Amino acid sequence: MQSRQALSTLTLGAIGVVFGDIGTSPLYALKEIFNGHHPIPVTPENILGILSMVFWSIMLLVSLKYVLVIMRADNRGEGGSLALLALVTERAKNPRLSWVITLLGIFAAALFYGDSMITPAISMLSAVEGLELVTPALKPYVIPITLGILTGLFFIQKRGTGAVGLFFGPIMTGWFGILGILGILEIVHNPTVLAALSPTYALTFIGTHTGLAFLALGSVVLAVTGGEALYTDMGHFGRFPIRLAWFAFVMPSLVLNYFGQGALLLAEPDAIQNPFFHLAPDWALIPMLGLATLATVIASQAVISGAFSVARQSVQMGLLPRMQIVHTSGHEEGQIYVPFTNWSLYLAVVALVIGFKSSSNLAAAYGIAVTGTMLIDTVLVAFVMILMWRWHWTLVACVIGFFLAIDIAFFAANAIKIPEGGWFPIAMGLVSFTVLTTWRRGRALVSQEMAKQSIPMGDFITAIDDVHRINGTAVFMTSAKNGVPPALLHNLKHNQVLHERVVLLTAQTADTPYVNDFDRIYLHRMGKGFMRVIVRYGFMESPDIPSALDQCKRLGERFDIMETTFYLSRETIVPALTRKLTPLRARLFALMSKNATSASDFFLIPTNRVVELGTQLVI
Repeated sequence: MQSRQALSTLTLGAIGVVFGDIGTSPLYALKEIFNGHHPIPVTPENILGILSMVFWSIMLLVSLKYVLVIMRADNRGEGGSLALLALVTERAKNPRLSWVITLLGIFAAALFYGDSMITPAISMLSAVEGLELVTPALKPYVIPITLGILTGLFFIQKRGTGAVGLFFGPIMTGWFGILGILGILEIVHNPTVLAALSPTYALTFIGTHTGLAFLALGSVVLAVTGGEALYTDMGHFGRFPIRLAWFAFVMPSLVLNYFGQGALLLAEPDAIQNPFFHLAPDWALIPMLGLATLATVIASQAVISGAFSVARQSVQMGLLPRMQIVHTSGHEEGQIYVPFTNWSLYLAVVALVIGFKSSSNLAAAYGIAVTGTMLIDTVLVAFVMILMWRWHWTLVACVIGFFLAIDIAFFAANAIKIPEGGWFPIAMGLVSFTVLTTWRRGRALVSQEMAKQSIPMGDFITAIDDVHRINGTAVFMTSAKNGVPPALLHNLKHNQVLHERVVLLTAQTADTPYVNDFDRIYLHRMGKGFMRVIVRYGFMESPDIPSALDQCKRLGERFDIMETTFYLSRETIVPALTRKLTPLRARLFALMSKNATSASDFFLIPTNRVVELGTQLVI
């Protein structure tokens, strides 16, 4: 009974969080296909052909590719591009192959940031635009109302989403239920629309109207945006609850609504101005507007929370500098708030709403980021099939070749929309990719430079017999597992003393989302009061050094934080004349390094126990 209750809770939670993006697609998908930048004539033949394309896109890309295949490629329960990246690079022995895989994973994460900017803007605009159906006089207020709601949404992020999250499941359950009911009511009046369930209608439309079908693919992808979120959010709810929610409730509701809109268009082609809201009776228009707005708020919240999670993973995996990460719940590890990410997204979303002005204009910018991410996910999962699942190469070629053909077709159809707005997510993706790779490359150069300047620990310990030792414990934070930390050398040079117990502490990020407490601490005693401690964290965890030191008591070492001094090294980066990094990237790395959150805040070390020593490095 308890397991059933847990499954019900997880499934309800998945409905509320995981499917928000794809669940709001009916607001604008068919409208954009028939009434967007590349409109398709509203004829019975075209309606059935497009509905068939929408249905089979959902079945092949979401149901088959993500829900049944890619969701098998979990990293200890976690999903998403960075989790997939860590999973694959862990097993890629060839350095060149590992480098290619890493760049693909980083670019997928970069595209996610572009997607997370567009989703709140297009979802909210598409819901608020329903006001125009109440009275055209409200049209001038669509953008101000949209901006007001988005401002409130981003402003409350710092308060945490735990309380709001309790309502997500029931509200989205009601949303999907109403989607299905509205669709059924219209299908009953025109059941011939169900003929589009046959793939022959899609194939016939593609064969007879190849040019139109190609243009339509650029908008059909709107029906599957959010499919990648099923994989990204797998760690929060588990594979089975997401699959159960999708096949038993969410997918049928979406399909019924799309076919209901199709049945409406067969009877009333003029309803194409906004087929979703025309499905509802006149008396239900205003309640539907309220529910749609609430659903888009939830969809936007899910994307924003996802951006926070990706930002934390990026910091832990060495792709971004340390930044402030606030835990908004004492019980749920995943509920975090990242101020820099929040307000960066907010400014981008506001710029998108003001710049593009309508959901139709934004639809041109939407597909390219989603199709790019889906394409990269397909390539990465191919490596999983080969390196982990040990599938025969002919089977991998058949499965991945099939998915790649679909992904490339969708990507190509969206690529023609680059001048109309598709440039935005590409630009944001390239900016994010440059930032992520610059920090990764810069930190590698810093490590190399520090390794050159350090001396072997054995030689150092041998040479300190005459150094005066004082009571207490000194912890020197260092990113290197070998050699003497610069802060230790500087402290000895300036103060001429050493503590009786000296700890060289390194925090490492594992290729897994979480590390159990038994495997977290490695302690090696080097003699003369020196020891090296390595603390391992998963890429979904936040470091807590005082807690880690407290766990050392099971290894025979006890630490009183108020009698321990932490020595941190703050590097000042000076770009070199050599071209290890281009001048622009070198300046960018120096700027990021300068503005990184202090190590004491990031590692939760009491500031009154910290001594910072500066180090100048030329890279």
